[in-house]
Amino acid sequence: MQDIQLLLEQYGGWLVFANVLVEQAGLPVPAYPMLIAAGALGGAAGWLVPWLAATVACLLADSLWYVAGRRYGSRLLGVICKMSLSQDSCIRQTQRLYLRIGVRALLVCKFLPGAGALSTVMAGLTGTAYRRFLLYDLVGAMIWAGSALLLGGLFHSVVNDVLEILGTYGAMGLGVLAAVLALYILTRFLRRRILLRSLRIIPRVSVDELMQWRQDGRNPLVFDVRPEAQRDAARIPGAIAVDLKAPLPALDAHALDSDIVVYCACPNEVSAALLASRLRAAGYPKTWALRGGYEAWMERNHAPPAAPSA
Repeated sequence: MQDIQLLLEQYGGWLVFANVLVEQAGLPVPAYPMLIAAGALGGAAGWLVPWLAATVACLLADSLWYVAGRRYGSRLLGVICKMSLSQDSCIRQTQRLYLRIGVRALLVCKFLPGAGALSTVMAGLTGTAYRRFLLYDLVGAMIWAGSALLLGGLFHSVVNDVLEILGTYGAMGLGVLAAVLALYILTRFLRRRILLRSLRIIPRVSVDELMQWRQDGRNPLVFDVRPEAQRDAARIPGAIAVDLKAPLPALDAHALDSDIVVYCACPNEVSAALLASRLRAAGYPKTWALRGGYEAWMERNHAPPAAPSA
């Protein structure tokens, strides 16, 4: 523990800054444990430097995400979520939170795994004024970093015991922690692969095919399973809003022989495929997922995705 304590005493601010900056940049390197350790070892008198360092790192990384969100928009959301272990829910949950409460999501997003970078991108995507974004992001960063330092101070004896164990067993202790983390990541990865494999049987229809169907008079039912606020902003003409977690929509008898197309705004059309799978199991065999989702529709129609202003 003496080595860890010495490092935090000599380079605490820089270590915290680097750790937080890397995490907020989107890499899976958690900074909260470092802040808790700094809070336990530094005491109330030594919290100011790591608190400021963490806050500045958050503002720097988040400002870059904000600018990128304004420039690249929804495409950047897809890129970020492709790095996530929960791609199907990654975009949907973050968009639902931000579109429901607006820029205030920045006050709590850092406490939600994977939501930090996505929320700041959403701030840029929805055109939130930078001053307003900066104010809420500053408060959110201070709350997040301050809570970790406070936890470290309140439970300093427990934290010190953990650091003592790590210092005693050295590489062995770190190896155990690394093995647990690797097992967690592997489990999440395998669960996702199993889910994707099970949804491959759901047929996809392209935007061009859907448009051709409509031109030919073959008018399918179209379901939109995106977050509520996003559906209200803009949707494919004639689409019916459906909550993915709600019971299946009530359909008349003619729907049994009708084509049904479901679309979302998520990688691999996972949310759309999930609802399509439920509809097929309920007796609607001619159900499809729209390949590329709403973004593919907007790109095909040469219009930028609409988003509500925050």
